[in-house]
Amino acid sequence: MSDILFKTDDWIFSYRVAGILIHNGKVLLQKPTNDTGFAFPGGHVSFGETNAKTLIREFKEEIGANISVNELKWVAEIFFPWGEKPCHQICNYYLVTLDDTTQIPLDRMFIGIEQMNERPFNIEFHWIPIDNLNSIKIYPANAAELFGIMDRGVQHFVYREET
Repeated sequence: MSDILFKTDDWIFSYRVAGILIHNGKVLLQKPTNDTGFAFPGGHVSFGETNAKTLIREFKEEIGANISVNELKWVAEIFFPWGEKPCHQICNYYLVTLDDTTQIPLDRMFIGIEQMNERPFNIEFHWIPIDNLNSIKIYPANAAELFGIMDRGVQHFVYREET
């Protein structure tokens, strides 16, 4: 499969989807083991793949969990530095549910596997209380605000991080 990820001399373009998995007032977030910033689990969409198929594949590959993809909640235009270049990313965030709650720990941090440039590395998965989202470094930075208006339909936002 070929990810929808383009690199030019001056920019990187990324098309990503992410899952919002909530359990007992907590949301599942991921972070590299050597980083302090959290993000929602997901990954790059591959050519010919739907958003739902991407999320199902990514959750299975990274944490061995079978999920169902539910409604679209957030549509994001995100601009951030990716190494030495600026990145323009489109990311769609969907509510997801676990098909089998025995496949992953629901009460503690656990390790999953991520692939970058065809090299696997460990990634931490944490259950973070939704009420604590304002007290952690999270991408997108407005996640706590978005949770507060989750019942108002699909939200579109633009997030810019200085490059």
